[in-house]
Amino acid sequence: MTHGTPRPADAALSYPSYLALDELLSLQRPLSQPEHPDELLFIVVHQASELWFKVILHELEALVRALEGSDVPGAVFAVKRLNALVRIVTDQLSALDTLPPQRFAQFRGYLGSSSGSQSAQFRAIEAASGLREQHFLHAIAEHGEPPELVRRWLERPTLQALFLDLLARRGTSLEKVYSAPEPSDLLMLAEELLQYEQAFARWRFLHVQLVERIIGPSTSGTGGTLGARYLARTVSQRFFPELWEVRSKFFGSSSSR
Repeated sequence: MTHGTPRPADAALSYPSYLALDELLSLQRPLSQPEHPDELLFIVVHQASELWFKVILHELEALVRALEGSDVPGAVFAVKRLNALVRIVTDQLSALDTLPPQRFAQFRGYLGSSSGSQSAQFRAIEAASGLREQHFLHAIAEHGEPPELVRRWLERPTLQALFLDLLARRGTSLEKVYSAPEPSDLLMLAEELLQYEQAFARWRFLHVQLVERIIGPSTSGTGGTLGARYLARTVSQRFFPELWEVRSKFFGSSSSR
């Protein structure tokens, strides 16, 4: 795919104007009165997460196109980038490890009914990646009709379904991919997809620990959510159960000899 000949750069364009920095840096608006010194950190971490979620959804679109087009190298490239992006979102959680519970409590009341569970982009990532369980569908409906972004992804095949369709078009199955004497491009893609799920699970686990560290394991989250109790249940969610199951088949066959 080509993007045409680059047009000449606007001579008046600068780093601040290209990135719309005046607008971007005006979007951090602490509500605490007087302004709590930790609220800016809290806002920036969550706003940055939403920006990375936007990029993750962009790359998920690229991954879907590659899978639908049987472009295995393109799919591998897309998942590798997804894995790098999820690591970034995970690593930035460490900034909130520096927020003691007593200091968060001093401005938490200003958050009103806002909750991370209301993030349409995060819910869309979950839907795109493969969540279809009833408890997930219930969770996204708690705040009313799911956002259009989430509904669009729910109406599309999961990543696992797209990958299995790709295998079918190639005339093979997961078991054959994993039992082949030499590693293939399909095996590399399968392993990258599992790495994506593991990276996502790591984010969930560290998020649970962060929430427990700041508000405790049994305290309700902002907006009346279940807080760490709900988050802990999400750690074991699977995007690619069939990719995990194929490993069990090989273990069972080898252990019975």
